[in-house]
Amino acid sequence: MSDARRMKLDILGDSDEDDPILSVVNIIDVFLVVIAVLLMAVVENPLNPFATQDVLVIKNAGKPNMEMLVKQGNELKQYQSSGQIGEGQGMKAGVAYRMKDGSMVYVPETTPPADAAARPGSR
Repeated sequence: MSDARRMKLDILGDSDEDDPILSVVNIIDVFLVVIAVLLMAVVENPLNPFATQDVLVIKNAGKPNMEMLVKQGNELKQYQSSGQIGEGQGMKAGVAYRMKDGSMVYVPETTPPADAAARPGSR
């Protein structure tokens, strides 16, 4: 009977080093860590659809193929540059100067433009 007891003790004391399933478990652990890192990268993306903040992304700034992506709430808009200089309505309000230290100074015009004096109700 002492041999039977000794055999049971040897079975219970079997080392886990030869078990092939342990390497599979380690691989699964590595994949879980990789998935967690990828999920964190998706959450940190500025164009994440679940983010609540407004975002502006500019691609190729100053080049003819410049694009702007604007996210406001749940709405995402894309603007593409046509490469042409824009034109709008308005009038000159003053002059801006760049100083030697890099700062900007705006000097408004002291006299109203000629077309503003011709319109009724403007001063």
